[in-house]
Amino acid sequence: MKFDAIIVGAGQAGPPLAGRLSEAGMSVALVERKLVGGTCVNTGCMPTKAMVASAYAAHLAHRAADYGVTLAGHVGIDMKAVKARKDKVSNDARGNLETWIGGMANCTLYRGHARFESAHDIRVCDELLSADRIFLNVGGRASVPDLPGVGDIDYLTNSSMMDLDQLPRHLVIAGGSYISLEFAQMFRRFGSEVTVIEKGTRLIAREDEDVSAAIKDILENEGVRVELDAADISFERRGSDVAVGFRAGEAPVVGSHVLLALGRKPNTDDLDLEKAGVRTDKRGYIEVDDQLRSSVPHIWAMGDCNGRGAFTHTSYNDFEIVAANLLDNDPRRVSDRIQAYALYIDPPLGRAGMTEADVRRSGRRALVGQRPMTRVGRAIEKGETQGFMKILVDAESNEILGCSVLGPGGDEAIHSVLDLMYAKAPVKTLQRAVHIHPNVAELLPTIAGELKPMA
Repeated sequence: MKFDAIIVGAGQAGPPLAGRLSEAGMSVALVERKLVGGTCVNTGCMPTKAMVASAYAAHLAHRAADYGVTLAGHVGIDMKAVKARKDKVSNDARGNLETWIGGMANCTLYRGHARFESAHDIRVCDELLSADRIFLNVGGRASVPDLPGVGDIDYLTNSSMMDLDQLPRHLVIAGGSYISLEFAQMFRRFGSEVTVIEKGTRLIAREDEDVSAAIKDILENEGVRVELDAADISFERRGSDVAVGFRAGEAPVVGSHVLLALGRKPNTDDLDLEKAGVRTDKRGYIEVDDQLRSSVPHIWAMGDCNGRGAFTHTSYNDFEIVAANLLDNDPRRVSDRIQAYALYIDPPLGRAGMTEADVRRSGRRALVGQRPMTRVGRAIEKGETQGFMKILVDAESNEILGCSVLGPGGDEAIHSVLDLMYAKAPVKTLQRAVHIHPNVAELLPTIAGELKPMA
């Protein structure tokens, strides 16, 4: 079968690109070996945030008396109902996506595992597909390191966690980064005992130390046990439980369930990329240029498999970059993108641009402004005063270099700063903005007027 384009993977970049190419009159083969929607729709953003919402409801119910609300009886958790709600959110989104793809005039959806046979040919089951342009959007999966005893236990990953409909008695999480912390707080709020084991000296090491420390405090205040400097992680069966060692000479943590959250790896190891001449780096990520072309000029890589971003929004932006260059005569580039993301614990962390550590490495002179949520009226009114806001500014150009908002609505408030960063507006633009009261974001202009040299 000859097509104008083959897209492998129906995650966040594949279907919208299929739509654009189809609208442009091209014939498109879209290949998906598992579930349309990729990680985000099926095992990532949508289902986990649906569960975060259930956990938040449970948390508020337990705190009802703090707001003068009286609840009769015990606050219980029905994990089967939590899972059913989560499944509906995912299933509805996937169904809508399948309907959209099915309505594309020039697009054929193939179900199966794609493997290259040459630079232009891909086999899917018994079908041989050929195209002048090929786009890879194959995503990634949980990495399972070869730790002592890991092969002897039943463990969970971020994907298999989605299948739980019973509450773990004690969930032990190996790894102290973004995915693990969302699950840690979520299941603690559902009622599980939770222990997080992290080999590093602090949680989410890519963040500044004050952010890491504040997040550790938030989790520990809710009863999550955090063990850092875990240099000797190992696993051992103990009946129906698992003993997780973390430091030599100390007693292991014995849990009913173990979640491995120790990083991600790209789904590039079973595509036969070598038959197409597509190069990957030592971690398996497809090497791409600033416009997402691989080492083979007619093959592009988008999303988690290219190592240039690990988020739904960066994957979708990859689609936008490819479509702009191919169809709109608009030379958009990956290097135009400002790093931005959120951590969906409660309160959430919104992050944009550089950290203090990034700024120091760059050698720039910078200014910093900061305010704790205990001095933000909206946070006080909501009874949610954990966290803080911080803005980093170039001392010479007055451009905003980065921002962290850890607090109520931090994942939303960050965008008022992010948009200014894209506009390359001076910090005075933020300082003179009149934000709505009462709101968490209304303090961002105040912080912008209280900058001091970064130590």
